[in-house]
Amino acid sequence: MGWDFSLGAAMGAMVKTAPFIVLRMLVYFGIAILYLISVGAGGAIGYGFTSFGDGEGGGAIFGALIGFVGASGLLYWAREYLLYLVKAGHIAVLTRCYDGQSIPGGQGQISYATDVVKDRFVEASTLFALDQLIKGVLRFLTGTLNMVASILPIPGLGNLVRLINAVIRMSLTYVDEIILAHNIRTASQNPWETSCDALVLYAQNIKTMIRNAVWLTLMMWALTFVIFLILLGPVLGFMALFPGNAGFFAFIVAFIFAWSFKAALIEPLAIYALMQVYFKTIEGQQPDAEWRAQLQSTSRQFQEMTERAANFVTARSTKPDTTDQTNNP
Repeated sequence: MGWDFSLGAAMGAMVKTAPFIVLRMLVYFGIAILYLISVGAGGAIGYGFTSFGDGEGGGAIFGALIGFVGASGLLYWAREYLLYLVKAGHIAVLTRCYDGQSIPGGQGQISYATDVVKDRFVEASTLFALDQLIKGVLRFLTGTLNMVASILPIPGLGNLVRLINAVIRMSLTYVDEIILAHNIRTASQNPWETSCDALVLYAQNIKTMIRNAVWLTLMMWALTFVIFLILLGPVLGFMALFPGNAGFFAFIVAFIFAWSFKAALIEPLAIYALMQVYFKTIEGQQPDAEWRAQLQSTSRQFQEMTERAANFVTARSTKPDTTDQTNNP
């Protein structure tokens, strides 16, 4: 019941892709600082507006909340580009590392990865739409565990399955990116079709994949919690510099910084570890027809992916051939 990945190999891949680790740190710590400034400035402004008369600065917490929501809105707007330029690029070079291929160092590594991603997914919106549909199929597969609890009349099984299900849902953060890695590894020219195949392969090996994903999720969040506890003291001290009572938001900001560490350093480690399990498990396998039929008949997201795959092929096959054109009458 242990795991099937090597954390040592995963750490070695992080060293080889150090330029992307630095990029992730700049991006995600920049996001954390944005939250910190927004919450702090919002709290200060709210305190200023309500510090007259009997207000006693009670608006600080509302101002901090507005600042938090505003920063979240900016992050939501930029989510497509974070996936396209940061996450997918790192997945591309991690995939090359897994296959033992050489990758450039320094800034050239980021340019190289960007070209690989653009070759597979021309537009950020295409990759984002594909990623969302993959998440939907994975949620469907996870939801089938609840059906087991409703069928088996074992007291307390429902609560246990819900707890396990919650952990598994957290682990999906890594699995959908493994499907994208499969796209890159196979040099797919039809990302929709390749993703359908990758999901079927995942489904037919779901026990192995979930077992390892759960182990990774528990490890990663335990480490994130330790980082949160380490950061909480300094953040509380910083928030004390602002007027009003915004102590509650110190916990939120500390969590955001811990999340930044997780996104920049821990998440790619987990992705590579799960990549090891997936690629090793599916080696020599073909997508199972029964699993494909089941997903096709029960998952709306899988149906949409299949339709987009067919349309993608149709679009390519019906595209006018402009080669060898001459001015002959």
